[in-house]
Amino acid sequence: MEELIQKYFRPKLPHIWCPGCGNGIVTACVVRAIDKLKLDQDQTAIVSGIGCSSRASGYLNFDTLHTAHGRAIPFATGVKLVKPAHNVIVLTGDGDATAIGGNHFIHAARRNINLTIVVFNNNIYGMTGGQYSPLTPHNSFATTAPFGNVDRPFDLCELAKGAGATFVARATTYHAPLLTDLIAQAIEHEGFAVVEAITACPISFGRQNKLGSPANMIKWQRDHAVTVEAMSKMKPEQLAGKFAIGILHRSESPEYGAEYQKVIRQAMGE
Repeated sequence: MEELIQKYFRPKLPHIWCPGCGNGIVTACVVRAIDKLKLDQDQTAIVSGIGCSSRASGYLNFDTLHTAHGRAIPFATGVKLVKPAHNVIVLTGDGDATAIGGNHFIHAARRNINLTIVVFNNNIYGMTGGQYSPLTPHNSFATTAPFGNVDRPFDLCELAKGAGATFVARATTYHAPLLTDLIAQAIEHEGFAVVEAITACPISFGRQNKLGSPANMIKWQRDHAVTVEAMSKMKPEQLAGKFAIGILHRSESPEYGAEYQKVIRQAMGE
């Protein structure tokens, strides 16, 4: 890992994330996926919005954009359209992507533009005060839900699939090797690719919901995540309280940037 740190990280460590936070694991998985694919750092852009997860871009030695809250995907769309050969990866959080950035998320999925979106899902607004997000589980506690969250949460992967994303996957920080592999496959996919990374927030979400130590929160991921292959062989009663990890959806559809280039050529009479 030391070699990867020297190559891919800026000299800004130690990071600001809280003790036990899983964001460092997710960021390391992104870096390992990039290294696995041997991507050119000068041809790779990392874009983030605002929030705990979005601080990751500032630590990474690529062309990076740390943008406005919820606006990472439109910034990334601009980069991809201007530089179609670039690998463009968005690092975002559950609030950044699905609340203030929700409209951008669904329309980028609808267009099927060739972006890789890694959503750090810690079930809460960790940086701005512990408010509940669109992915906070029903009845969970937050500073804005002191008596329990009455909202029904999105299933991020179903949302992405329904909006038109052509690659949808999920893993946890406990399953770091799988998460690395899924991010690598998402980068290679030609189209809008979403990877949900389930990560622990022991300070905001964990304390308010009395989930114990960071180690216990990672063990919860281990005990409640089931691969899609294993899930197909399980009975309904065995699946209660479980969630799927692995590739949840993959399809082929015209990529937006390529279609846009066709329009440009037609307009120029080529």
